[in-house]
Amino acid sequence: MSAFAQRLLKWYAKHKRALPWRATRDPYRIWLAEILLQQTRVEAVIPYYEKFSARYPDVFALARASRDDVLKTWEGAGYYARARNLHRAAQIVANERGGKFPQTVEGLMQLPGIGRYTAGAVASIAFDARAPVVDGNVVRVLCRYFGIRDDPQASATQTRLWDTAEKLLPKKRAGDFNQALMELGATICIPKNPRCLLCPLYKDCFARADGLQNALPVKRAKPELPHKIIAAGVIYRRGKILIQQRLNEGLLGGLWEFPGGKVEAGESLADCVARECREELGIAVRVGKKIISVDHAFSHFSITLHAFHCEYVAGRVKISSAQKYKWVRPEELEQYAFPAANKKIIAALLAPPTAPDAIAPPRGAYTKTNTPRPARKNSRGESRTATPLKTQTRTPTVRRTRDHRRVRTP
Repeated sequence: MSAFAQRLLKWYAKHKRALPWRATRDPYRIWLAEILLQQTRVEAVIPYYEKFSARYPDVFALARASRDDVLKTWEGAGYYARARNLHRAAQIVANERGGKFPQTVEGLMQLPGIGRYTAGAVASIAFDARAPVVDGNVVRVLCRYFGIRDDPQASATQTRLWDTAEKLLPKKRAGDFNQALMELGATICIPKNPRCLLCPLYKDCFARADGLQNALPVKRAKPELPHKIIAAGVIYRRGKILIQQRLNEGLLGGLWEFPGGKVEAGESLADCVARECREELGIAVRVGKKIISVDHAFSHFSITLHAFHCEYVAGRVKISSAQKYKWVRPEELEQYAFPAANKKIIAALLAPPTAPDAIAPPRGAYTKTNTPRPARKNSRGESRTATPLKTQTRTPTVRRTRDHRRVRTP
């Protein structure tokens, strides 16, 4: 075993954090943790790991669950493609492999959502396979220790990093070594102002010797994220609210949301909501007061989401860019998995009336608009001209009953 590995493993044995997935060699639990840890900090992962593993204690329980249930349990963890792939992989392992995970990197990479890093982590930690791992923490340690000044995202540099990580692996305890290397990057060799004097490798570190700790690894200039303005409607009909489920693939696949879309050039927020409801749902709505505005950032763009109270007016719902829709009571909204931005809308809707952020109920929230009713056809199949809605209120009328008594109706 090299001096590098000896010093690192000795340090790890003394200073490693007590994380729930480190108390097991169960490949299911290790796989679950590694999927959650992708692009997410350890501190944020722990409560989701505990919640998910409690609800689905083994791969068979996860395989039996519905996709909607899995997404709801995953809610808040972000990057929902991970949850969908986790569910599909569980079904393959449970139904086609009798609950047994592949023990090699190549075998694990055949499962949905598992790339080279995750496969190496599961294979080495669960099965002690001699497989390297390279994540952001490992990149930082290797670039600083060996003085790698090339762009770590470049293909040639990636190959060099993976080769280096493999050469450093000891013949035994590959899983402990990989975890130690990642732990060092997460707790000591941190992105800014690394704690070099506490590092077991500082004596031979190139970056420390040359004062380049904060310069390595080389960082690419981040492009400015494009920003989108989105408007959505909370549509009421007979005390229920319309929600729709996104298609399973793509961004936020399988999650529920309030209907809406991107605001076009020169279009008002209210007009956008009315247009999206007309084009995507085939219904006319009366757009009322704004509920809330939410800023949210994704990995490649950011949004400002404006939500409005809306009243259903006419038309039969026909979804064109979603997989299903439902009319649900406000108190039932929390039963469904929604994206983070939509969750803030729900929180505003359900806030107690006395809360500072409480939203006024929809009654009386609607303003006079000129939203057209959908065109109707006469008996000859000819389309009648659509007529605008003149007002939201009905003038009281008088009708006669069979016994000719005058009855006033609203």
